[in-house]
Amino acid sequence: MLKYIIKRILMLIPVLLGATFIVFTVMDMTPGDPAVAKLGVDATVEQIEELRESMGLNDPFLLRYGRFIWKLIQGDLGTSYKNDLDVMEQIMQRMPYTFLLSFAALLFAILVGVPAGIISARRQYTIFDNCTMVLTLVGASAPHFWLGLMGVIVFAVKLGWLPAAYSASGSLATGIILPMLTLGMNSTALVTRMTRSAMLDVMNQDYVDTARAKGISEKTVVFRHMLRNALIPIITVLGLQFGSLLGGAVTTETIFAWPGIGRYIVESISNKDTPCVLGAVVMLAIIVTVINLLVDIIYAFVDPRIKSQYKSMVRRASKNG
Repeated sequence: MLKYIIKRILMLIPVLLGATFIVFTVMDMTPGDPAVAKLGVDATVEQIEELRESMGLNDPFLLRYGRFIWKLIQGDLGTSYKNDLDVMEQIMQRMPYTFLLSFAALLFAILVGVPAGIISARRQYTIFDNCTMVLTLVGASAPHFWLGLMGVIVFAVKLGWLPAAYSASGSLATGIILPMLTLGMNSTALVTRMTRSAMLDVMNQDYVDTARAKGISEKTVVFRHMLRNALIPIITVLGLQFGSLLGGAVTTETIFAWPGIGRYIVESISNKDTPCVLGAVVMLAIIVTVINLLVDIIYAFVDPRIKSQYKSMVRRASKNG
C-alpha cells in the first residue's frame, strides 16, 4: 500500500507541470497588461516599462515559466501582481470558505441522494421512482449559473427567505444555503442515480435471499448486506464529485460573492494576475489528487476483497522481480 501511495504522489508531478504550463500559456496569451492594471491607465509609458522590467514581464516565456517552477519547488507561489501580497497567504485565507461550501454541498448530496437512491431502487418503476429519475435528470443537466440565478430570483428576490449574496456582516448559516444548494444539486442527482443503480445490482444476489431466509429484518438486510456491498461505486462517485465541487465552486462563488478560491480565481483572471491563478490551480490540483488517493484507500476498508487482491498483486510482483 505504501508503494502505491508513493506512486500516486509521484504521478502528481506531471499533472502539476501540465496544468501549470497550460494555465501559464493561456494567461500569457490573453489581452491585458499586469503593469497597466497595477499602475492604472494614467501611468506613463516609461513607468509601465520600468514596472514590467522590475516584475520580469519582459523576459522570455520559458524563462518566466521556469522561474515559477523553481519557486514552486521551494514552496513559494510568488506574490500577486495586483497588490504585492503573498499568494500562499491569500489562498490560505480563502481556502476554508471553499472547503466549507464544498463539504456542505457534498453532505447535502449524501443526505438526500443516498436515501433517495435506496428508496427508488426498492420501489422500482413506482411513481416515486419515476419522479426521482425525472428530477435527477433535470438536476444533473442544469448548469450551476442557471440554478444560482433561479435560486436568487425565487428565494431571495420573490420570497425574501434567504440573502442573495454572502455578507461578512450577515449570518454564515443563512448565507451558505443558496450556494450549497446550487453547488450540490448536480452531485445530488448523480449520487441518487448511482445509489439506485448499485442497489439494483445487489438486491437480487444470493446472499441477500439467504439473509432474508434466515429471518433477518429487512432494515438489516438493506443497510448491512445490500448497501454495504453497493458502497464501492457510491464512494467512487463521491470522491470524483468532491473534485468537481471544488471546480464548480468557481461559478457558484462568483454568483453569490462567496469569498473562496473560485471567486479569487475569477478576480485574478480579470486582473491578469498570473501568480494568483497559477497558485490556486496548483493547490486545487494537489487537493483533488489527495482526495482521490484517500478514496482508493477507503476502498480497502469498505471491501476487504480489494485489499486482499492488492496484497496478492504485490506478492506476485515481488516474486517476478
